[in-house]
Amino acid sequence: MNLNPLADHGVSDSTPRNFTIWQELKNTLRGTDADYTKVSLKRAIFLLAVPMILEMVMESTFAVVDIFFISSLGSSAVATVGLTETYLFLLYSIAMGLSIAVTAIIARRIGEKKRQEAGLAAVQALFLALLVSLPFAIGGIFYSRELLALMGADDWAISHGYRYTQWMLGGNAVIVFLFVINAIFRGAGDAAIAMRVLWISNGINIVLDPMLIFGWGFFPELGIEGAAIATNIGRGTGVLVQLYYLFHGGKKIRVPWSLFYLNAKIMLNILRTSVGGIGQNIVAMTSWIFIMRILADIGSDAVAGSTIALRIMLFTMMPAWGLANAVTTLVGQNLGAGNPQRAESAVWKIGYYNMFFMGTVSVVYFLFNTQLVGLFSQDPRVVSIGAEWLRILSYSYIVYGWWMVSVQAFNGSGDTRTPTWINLVFFWMIQIPLCWYLALQLGWEHSGVFWGVFISETSVGLFTLWLFTRGKWKSNRV
Repeated sequence: MNLNPLADHGVSDSTPRNFTIWQELKNTLRGTDADYTKVSLKRAIFLLAVPMILEMVMESTFAVVDIFFISSLGSSAVATVGLTETYLFLLYSIAMGLSIAVTAIIARRIGEKKRQEAGLAAVQALFLALLVSLPFAIGGIFYSRELLALMGADDWAISHGYRYTQWMLGGNAVIVFLFVINAIFRGAGDAAIAMRVLWISNGINIVLDPMLIFGWGFFPELGIEGAAIATNIGRGTGVLVQLYYLFHGGKKIRVPWSLFYLNAKIMLNILRTSVGGIGQNIVAMTSWIFIMRILADIGSDAVAGSTIALRIMLFTMMPAWGLANAVTTLVGQNLGAGNPQRAESAVWKIGYYNMFFMGTVSVVYFLFNTQLVGLFSQDPRVVSIGAEWLRILSYSYIVYGWWMVSVQAFNGSGDTRTPTWINLVFFWMIQIPLCWYLALQLGWEHSGVFWGVFISETSVGLFTLWLFTRGKWKSNRV
């Protein structure tokens, strides 16, 4: 098997291997004009997956660094972040659902060689992103304390931590725009731009975080509020960079100002396609709201330990999602080009890569769970709870890797409804009742939640992969 991604690029096999791979790596970071429907599948995966993985690594790095600084403020501060994220998860579910539709439609139009239609769809996506962010901004600015109280927050969170919630929800537009505009670039195949944007925005976040939290230098000491302000500044800067590239500098998609107008037909098509994407993410994310609510009844230590474990989990899952995101683009563009077999081959190849990566992570979780959580907290109880979740997660990570890839195959084809129904059954009808029963009725407490999550998510992974093998997604149209 030839593992050289340049094998189809006109580079002689006599050329030193390190040189060719290094040159191709530079192409992925700069951006490339390669046609992902025609170059070798291995090279297409390499060109798309590398920047997507690096993009997600930076995103997950920020999540870990952020909780590292906030954890020094105490378990109540960490719990405030966790409870705020339950509402952000709802926002993410909408933004991600919209992004799924945007990526699928842009990829399909690029595969069909209809670049002007792709640009017009991108503009409609911007209008929709703005509309999505408004309700969350109003709720966060005016009702942050009430929202925390609803989730069972302690007195410190309601009296002091609410400003974090206020900033994060009030400034949520920057999060939605980051999701949606990067989805435009991924669908077009401009994965390098999406990568650079997140590196810039999260790099600013990481630098500003300790300065605003602890008052380093001439900065004021703002505590947990400083973390939220840093996030808004960093991600707001990222959005400005995105808009510049979208209207002036994209290699595969560049939107002229003449296309900047409302088009009801295209907007409705995006909404129709996004209903399933939003639905599948709302089901998944709201299940986490219920999970966090169950943990809040158990205690702040359970919320804090779970929040740290979740951040560590996100750190390791983001590269896997980067690989899975490459599936969305390759499936969409190759279906648009009339080549469903190539689309399916891409899914299987990336699935095996993801399985290997997630299997490696599961070994690390099993062997070093206590040490990993101990990096973020010195509280023995918090460390014990977080370590237990990582250990239980290690049993299901390989299946979870296949679930990511098979779900993205459906999404890339534009069939967002099938994953929605799957999530509805496995998350709402199985996961939530099972976690509640094991944790509160059988008295397993946080352990019951963790085992409930393990059972439900292992089951959904196996079922989704089986459904993918039936192949009906290949005939979907957007």
